[in-house]
This record gives sequence, C-alpha cells and structure tokens, in this order.
Amino acid sequence: MVLLPIIRGYASMVKNVIDLDERENRVINIVKAKYGCKDKSQALSLIIKRYEESELEPQLRPEFIKEIEETVKNGKFVKVKDFGEEFGLK
Repeated sequence: MVLLPIIRGYASMVKNVIDLDERENRVINIVKAKYGCKDKSQALSLIIKRYEESELEPQLRPEFIKEIEETVKNGKFVKVKDFGEEFGLK
C-alpha cells in the first residue's frame, strides 16, 4: 500500500526534532502568544515565513521561480553567439 501526502495548496508536512536553548524556546513561546498560534509549529512557520519574506534572495522565492518559468514559456528570446560582444561589453 502506498500512502501519498494530501496537498491542499501547500507543501506536504515534514516532522523535525530540533534542539533549542532556553532563550530560543522563549522567543518561540512569545511569538506563539503574540500571534495567537495554537502550537509551536505554527509559531515556527510564522517565523520562517517572515524570514523568507525579508531575508531570502529573490531568486529563491517561489514567486520568482514561477515568474521565470512563465517568462521561459511565453517570452520572446533572441539567440546571440557572444553576449559581451552583442551588448558592447567587450
């Protein structure tokens, strides 16, 4: 029997065991209380989403990947032999 994850608009869930010091645990509890998360997993998801929005390079964001895929699919391209020569960079 093969079990497949049910995907409802988000990636399948992965379980992790992590070691946190007391301060890190306190921060997660503060986020949990401040934003009304039902558990620490929700608080960590919120922290990770905020980090992703503010810190990750745009080329790693899913929206950017989708935009590039659409451009490749629908865009108009011109082939050049030497990019530097074609655009006056040499």
